[in-house]
Amino acid sequence: MEKPTEKTAILINRLQEREKEQMLILSICNSLSRALNKEEFNDVVNGILKENFQFDDFILASSNENETEYELFYSFSNKNQEVKSYLLNDDFFDRCTDSADTVIFDLESDQKNPDYIQNNYKKGFKNGIGICLPYSKGKRNVLFLFFKNAKTFSRESNRILRGIAMQLSITIRNISLREQFENNLVELEILKRNVSEKRDIISEKNEGFHGIIGKSDKMKEVYELISQVAASNTTVLIFGETGTGKELVASAIHDLSSVSNNKMVKVNCASIPENLIESELFGHEKGAFTGATEQRIGKFEQAENSTIFLDEIGELPLELQGKLLRVLQEKEIERVGGNKSIKVNARVIAATNKSLEKEVYGERFRSDLYFRLNVYPIKLPALRDRKEDIPILGHFFLEKHAAKMGRNVKRFSKKVLNSMMANAWPGNVRELENMVERSILFAKDEKIKEMIFPEIAIASSNALVNEFYTKTLQEVEKEHILKVIKKCNGRISGPQGAAVLLGLPSTTLSSRMKKLGIKKEHFFD
Repeated sequence: MEKPTEKTAILINRLQEREKEQMLILSICNSLSRALNKEEFNDVVNGILKENFQFDDFILASSNENETEYELFYSFSNKNQEVKSYLLNDDFFDRCTDSADTVIFDLESDQKNPDYIQNNYKKGFKNGIGICLPYSKGKRNVLFLFFKNAKTFSRESNRILRGIAMQLSITIRNISLREQFENNLVELEILKRNVSEKRDIISEKNEGFHGIIGKSDKMKEVYELISQVAASNTTVLIFGETGTGKELVASAIHDLSSVSNNKMVKVNCASIPENLIESELFGHEKGAFTGATEQRIGKFEQAENSTIFLDEIGELPLELQGKLLRVLQEKEIERVGGNKSIKVNARVIAATNKSLEKEVYGERFRSDLYFRLNVYPIKLPALRDRKEDIPILGHFFLEKHAAKMGRNVKRFSKKVLNSMMANAWPGNVRELENMVERSILFAKDEKIKEMIFPEIAIASSNALVNEFYTKTLQEVEKEHILKVIKKCNGRISGPQGAAVLLGLPSTTLSSRMKKLGIKKEHFFD
């Protein structure tokens, strides 16, 4: 007969064992609750579940309510198994769902058994158990465990399995919902892409070429250049007067490239203060300068595996031009305040409304950078050089802004159209759009009958071409000195020399010529 103290010790021991079981159940449930996909679920199965149940195969089968078939949600021994359906009344799944207890199977090589049962029998698994998991919002789930030695599954194992059954059902539902959500996202993305492609087709029919409007021969040449270079990773330099649509051309090149799925990064070199542009382009480390309270990723790093558009590149300070040249040549940058080089892979498209050749000649732009940027130049025509596009552009902007303002303005009078065709448009397409928008506001009915042009627009096309670039004092001085030297037939000093006409000592003139880069070949044919 057991003594009271022995009974107490046995009871305490049992309580301690049950407490350990509960702690284990809690630990397994906690791990299962964090599994949000099948990869994470597999880690749990291959880890804590395998360690505690010592199974040789772990299979979860699932069926929706009111269906006559079920599928394998997860198979430990065959994770890449194709999704396949099985009849509910196969004497495995239905036996478990009809029983409140754990069902024990004695596996036999019966060709009527489902293939996953036959496969386990061929592997030497003699025994298996099945347990119906708690019902979970329209889902019936069954867990099958297979063993080469059934003795490894004990009463304690059964209790623990019952303890985690509800969490298993919840985890199956969570993973299924996530897979459904991700599939819906993929379908939505495909739908958006199809809609976008259709929109692009419509856009090309109605609005020219990838949002660039115009059907003139000059614009067709531009479209051809865009199409030829888009698929490559070549650096492109777009130049033309202000308002000709350089950013639209850059966007078209990016949209037709192999990295069109990634966002193009745009930088206006003229709008960033000179003391901040290096940090903007290349980033900076924390503490690099006053106010740098955290690390900043620059535009080049943001454009990794994409396109960076450097607008108004002619405004880039000289000291930064050398660093940009290094990026183009070495494909690496160095953050401000950093001491290591960072490899970058970004396609560069630059644009300018300046004559970079003149900037190079005036020593305001590095010649080596110019030649590195000017690999594939695209020159955009001024609006006055493609007049046949003016009515097309005018009607496009009329429709666009009238709809935006809620105004019922539909067309231009013949007089206005003639005035638009005759105008020089120094501000090009941008000016045309602004003029149309303003005229819509003043229109009294559905027709625009008046369009008031600024006085500056009365200038002739030739005058506008000459005004496209404003000369610096250094250039004016250089041209004047050359003109005088040529007049003096190349003589610098002496009574008939250029120094006398210019009122300068010959030594001063020679020094000035050297500084301006004037050589003999410049004034001798």
